[in-house]
Amino acid sequence: MELLQMRGGTPLIGEVSAAGAKNATTKLLVASLLSDKRCTFYNVPNIGDVEVTVELCRELGSEIHWDKEQKILEITTKELRTSYIPQRFSGANRIPILMIGALLSRTEEDIIVPIVGGCKLGSRSVDFHLDALKQLGAIIELREMKKECAYFAHAHNGLHGTLIQLPFPSVGATENCIMAAVSAKGTTIIKNAAIEPEIVDLILFLQKLGAHVTLDTDRTVRIQGTRKFYDVEHTILPDRIEAASFGMAAIGTKGRVFVKGARHVDMITFLNKLREIGGGFDVKKEGIEFYYDGPLQGGLHLETDVHPGFMTYWQPPFVVLLTQATGSSIVHETVYENRFGYTAALREMGADISLFKQCLGGKSCRFSSHMHSHSIAIKGATPLSGKAIAIPDLRAGFAYVMAALTTPEESTISGLHFLDRGYEHLVEKLENLGAIIKRTKAPHPHPTVLTKVLV
Repeated sequence: MELLQMRGGTPLIGEVSAAGAKNATTKLLVASLLSDKRCTFYNVPNIGDVEVTVELCRELGSEIHWDKEQKILEITTKELRTSYIPQRFSGANRIPILMIGALLSRTEEDIIVPIVGGCKLGSRSVDFHLDALKQLGAIIELREMKKECAYFAHAHNGLHGTLIQLPFPSVGATENCIMAAVSAKGTTIIKNAAIEPEIVDLILFLQKLGAHVTLDTDRTVRIQGTRKFYDVEHTILPDRIEAASFGMAAIGTKGRVFVKGARHVDMITFLNKLREIGGGFDVKKEGIEFYYDGPLQGGLHLETDVHPGFMTYWQPPFVVLLTQATGSSIVHETVYENRFGYTAALREMGADISLFKQCLGGKSCRFSSHMHSHSIAIKGATPLSGKAIAIPDLRAGFAYVMAALTTPEESTISGLHFLDRGYEHLVEKLENLGAIIKRTKAPHPHPTVLTKVLV
C-alpha cells in the first residue's frame, strides 16, 4: 500500500496546468464506439479512470494509440470483438453502464455489463438510465452470472426515437440516452436533461462524428438518428474540478496559484461562492489566478445542485475552506445523499462540523423525506491537526490533501487509488507549488502518524 506523507503550513505559490476533464474524456472514449471511424483526442489526462476506460475499449476490440507525453489518443473500433464486459470492470468506475447506449446499435448480440462501481456516495441508481433506454426500444434485464449480477441488453428490433422525460437531470442518464439516440430511427427528445459542460463537450464531439444534436435553453436535447459517421479530431475541455481544487488549496494555504486552462464560463457559480467568503481570484487570458485575500468569512449558505448550480464535486474541498472561515456556514447536499461521510475524518482533525438529516437553509430536496444526513453546519475558524487518514472516495481524497496542507503538523493519507482516478501527477504538481509531500510505500498495513520531519 502506498501513502502520502505530508506536512502543511506552507503557502502554495506558482503555476499549474489544468488537465483534460476526467468526466469528459471517459465518456468521449465510450462515444467513439458508436462508429468505426478514427477518433483523435487531444489534452487527454493520464489518470486512473482513463486507463480503465482504455482497457475496457480494448477488451471490446478498439485499436488505441495513446501518447501520454503529448496527451494525444487515437481510437478506432473497426468491429467489436465482443459485447461482454468482464466482471473485473464492475467496481472500477461507472463507465460500463454507458456501454449499453453506445453499443446497442453496433451489435445484434447481448450486451453484458456488470453492475456499476465507483465511489460510495449513495445509491446512484441506474434506473434513470435503464428506463430511458427501454423507451428507445432496448430490452434490458438484470441477471445473476457466475454468482455476480450483470445487465443483459439488446435491441433486436432496432432503436426508435421517442420523447424521454428524465425524473432528475442525471448526467450519466443523459449521456446514455444521447449515445443510444444517435443511431435510433427518427427523432429523440430528452426533457430535463443534464447540461453540464461535459455534456456540451460530448455533443460537440458527436456533431463532428456525424450526429444531429441540438441543445435548447430549457434542458431539452434533440437527436436526429443517423448512421453516417466521419473521422474526428477533438480537444477535451479542461477539468473544472481540478481547477477549482487547486484554487481552493491556494486560498486555504494562504498562497497564490495561477491555474492555466481554467475556464471562467465553467466556474461561475463556484467563483461567486468563493468571493462570498473572501477568497481572491483574477480571471486572465489563459486561466484564473487564485490567492489569499485576507481572513475568510463564513456565514455562507451553500447548496449543491446540477449545472449551472454549485457542483457536488466542488463541495468537499470547499467544506475544508469553510473550516478556516470565521463564523457558521451551512452546506446542503442535494445530489448524493451520502456525500458527507468524509467529514468524520475532518472532525477528528479538529473541524467543528455537525450533520443533519433535514434540508437546512434553502429549498427542500428529494432527500427531505429520507433519513440521510445530507446537510451540515460548519463553525470556524478551527485549526486542523495532522492525522492518519484513509480516503473513502475521489473528491474526499483531495479534501483530505487540502486539510493536510493547512496544518503544520504531519499527516499520512492512504487510499491513493482514489486520487489517481481523477488527478494527474498530483504529487508533482503540489511539489512544484511548494508543498512538502512525498509518496511512499507503507512500512506496515496500517498507517500511523509520522514522528519525524519530512525532507
